Amino acid sequence: MMPETNPLRRVCRACDGFATVTITTGLQAADGTRDTVRVHCPTCRGLGHTTPVAFARTGK
Repeated sequence: MMPETNPLRRVCRACDGFATVTITTGLQAADGTRDTVRVHCPTCRGLGHTTPVAFARTGK
């Protein structure tokens, strides 16, 4: 049986739940490892989910 999803925690539309990715820069360090950069989704700020519209704060 599949677990139920929480309707209050919607998956981010921009990143589809993959909020943080690691990208290689193409450079290699002296010890042979690759230099990487971590990038977070700007929409959900690296959380992977967004707040439902009904609970979003609007105005003053």
